[in-house]
Amino acid sequence: MPSALPKISRRRALVSAAALAVLGVAAAGCADPPPSPDLADLAAQLDRARADSKLASDAAAAQPPQSSQARALTTVASERSAHAQALTDELVRMAGTKAPTAQPSASSSTTTPPSGAPAPAPTAADVINALKQSAQEATTLADRLSGYRAGLVGSIAAACTAAYTVALGGGQ
Repeated sequence: MPSALPKISRRRALVSAAALAVLGVAAAGCADPPPSPDLADLAAQLDRARADSKLASDAAAAQPPQSSQARALTTVASERSAHAQALTDELVRMAGTKAPTAQPSASSSTTTPPSGAPAPAPTAADVINALKQSAQEATTLADRLSGYRAGLVGSIAAACTAAYTVALGGGQ
């Protein structure tokens, strides 16, 4: 009685295996490349820039509208917002999609403490401390990066340092 299964020669089996291997390599080549390790670091810088901008805006709102402190804080908020936009642009360029963030968005800073009283408005000193931390983190990151990204993050570090030292008088 003849076999119901067709005979497959060794040559045909090898050709089929080679075709599958080529197909596997081609499929792997079409996959998205793994994300750059710099992506998470730049996303953390983006989160800091957004948080600093909001903090400076909130602190400016607590000042008399025409005071020099309110104008300086508004300028800092605008600069940090520009930093966030530059980081977003670079992250989109790197990832090819929407800019990621390092952490889920935090709840609003207008939460009330357990006593029920509203939280006090942030002060210029709070902004200075945040900018010092941002400048330090950006300086450390710029040392690890290269090319355009190092320049971007280095300029952000310099701008943060100038903002808290010169604009807000925190260097004294």
